[in-house]
Amino acid sequence: MMFEKTNRYRQYSEHLVKKFGQKVYKLPVNLPGSCPNRDGTVGRGGCIFCDEEGAGFECLPNTLSVKQQIQKNREFFVKRFNAKKFIVYFQAFTNTYMPLEQFKENIRAALNEEDVIGISISTRPDCINDVYLDFLKDIQNQRGLDINIELGLQTVNYHTLTKVNRGHTLAEFIDAVQRIKQRNFEICVHIILNLPWDNLLDVIENAKILSAMDIHYVKLHSLYVVKGTVLADMYERDEFSIISLEEYITRVVTFLEYLNPDTVVQRLVGKGPQDNQLFSNWSTSWWKIKQSIEKALEEKDTWQGKKCNYLNGKALNF
Repeated sequence: MMFEKTNRYRQYSEHLVKKFGQKVYKLPVNLPGSCPNRDGTVGRGGCIFCDEEGAGFECLPNTLSVKQQIQKNREFFVKRFNAKKFIVYFQAFTNTYMPLEQFKENIRAALNEEDVIGISISTRPDCINDVYLDFLKDIQNQRGLDINIELGLQTVNYHTLTKVNRGHTLAEFIDAVQRIKQRNFEICVHIILNLPWDNLLDVIENAKILSAMDIHYVKLHSLYVVKGTVLADMYERDEFSIISLEEYITRVVTFLEYLNPDTVVQRLVGKGPQDNQLFSNWSTSWWKIKQSIEKALEEKDTWQGKKCNYLNGKALNF
């Protein structure tokens, strides 16, 4: 599939408009919690790049209730963008790593809002369980909500997953995807394209695996180094180096070339925390990096899926 010259990859904002007929905004919810890689269930200390805030550094304080956070965030989007439809996004930490009744309570708190048309739940591949998924399926059947699960994978290279103390391998991810697909929920996968122990072949394999498993959405991140983490200690001891911005752009372009053209790209580069960091996005704003990636696609005259020719028995000639 060849995209228009002004849009060489499948963008999330445009996808939402086509799917729902209007702009849709995410309402982030930040819940207090942990993950099995911190409390000893599968590991201690968490991923070497993860700080105490998890992914919630841009969220409201987790001392506020789910309802309060939804209302405050909604007020902001309505006032600034005249927003009318929302997806509640359970963002920070591992949102299925809690007692089932607490999980149900959190989800139900998001259902009381008439303008909420969907729920997005961020979690880990090793925290996907049939009981939790069945509850979500019941909710979807009752309310007709759009439900998607965000899985933090980071890389398909299981050697690198061990290096970053991820606490799971590729196998748990494959299992999670299969179970989620049995309920027909959409899946978004998070990938870090500049992990120091991955190379361009890993970047390509990331795209290939996600395409082969028919993943609906992908979020690309660049690695950031936050003070107080194991990664920060390694960084200060010069135990690894971070690739250049130019190389990151090359990796994103390559990833997109091998990615299924039907996969929706929610993000090309992540937003790092503004404080307490040793490295984040090459000291450049995320939108400038996004623009540079888009410019590189144009200059190379390439697009998402251009090299997605490896599925459905590529060696067979009919």
